Amino acid sequence: MNEQPESTSESTTHFGFRDVPVADKQKLVGQVFTSVARNYDLMNDLMSFGVHRLWKRHFVAVSGVRRGDRVLDLAGGTGDIAALLKPVVGEQGEVVVGDINAAMLGVGRDRMTDRGVVSGLRWAQLNAESLPFADASFDAVTMAFGLRNVTDKEKALADICRVLKPGGRALILEFSKVRNEAFGKLYDFHSFKVLPRLGRLFAGDAGSYQYLAESIRKHPDQATLKGMMEQAGFGRVEVRNLTGGIVAIHRAYKL
Repeated sequence: MNEQPESTSESTTHFGFRDVPVADKQKLVGQVFTSVARNYDLMNDLMSFGVHRLWKRHFVAVSGVRRGDRVLDLAGGTGDIAALLKPVVGEQGEVVVGDINAAMLGVGRDRMTDRGVVSGLRWAQLNAESLPFADASFDAVTMAFGLRNVTDKEKALADICRVLKPGGRALILEFSKVRNEAFGKLYDFHSFKVLPRLGRLFAGDAGSYQYLAESIRKHPDQATLKGMMEQAGFGRVEVRNLTGGIVAIHRAYKL
C-alpha cells in the first residue's frame, strides 16, 4: 500500500520502510544504484518479469516527442529511454541524459558508445531537485523509474516545469498502485519474498532489491502524483495505467 507524505517530519524521510535523516537519503539511494548499476537490466527484468522493456517502448511511443525536439531524460543513466528517444528526435534533435549517479551514467555512456550512438546525446550528472538548465530549455522532460528515489519530489516536479518550454510535456513512468486486490497480493509476494532472493542469487545483493520493493510502496499513488503535478504548475495531467496499475504513465503540459 502506498504511504504519503514522503517526509515523516521536518528532519526525516523514507528510505524504503525506514525513516532516515533527510540529508542521508541521497547518499543511501546512491549506494543502492552504484551497487546495481552493472546489473540494472537484470534488476528490471527480475522486478517486472521483463515487461519493463514493453513499458518503456510504450512510454516513448505515447510521449508526443517529435523530430527536432530537445528532450531531457532524467534518471536515465543506463540509456534505455535515450536509446528509444534518439531515433524519434532525429539528427536535428538532442537528448540530454541526466542522472545523479556517476556509475549509472558510466554504464549508459559505454553502452551507447558501443552501439555507435554518440551524436545528439549529452550526458550530465545532476540532481533532479536543482536542474542546471535555463528556464524554457526543453520541449519534453521524461523520467522513467526515478521519481520515487528523489528526496523532495515536489521540488523536482517544480524544476521540471521550470525548464520546459510553454506547452512542453513532462512524462513520468513509475511503479504505482495495483488496482486489483488479488493481483496486488500476488505482486506483494513477488516483491518481498521472491525478488530479494533473486537479487541475492543473481546479483549478490539482496538488500538493494529489498529497498527497491519498499520504495515502490512508499511512492505516491496515481491520484496523489497527479495532484502533485498540478500543484507544481502543470495542466492537463493524464494518467494511464499499465499492467493493472503496476506502473503508470503521468503525462502533463506546462501551461
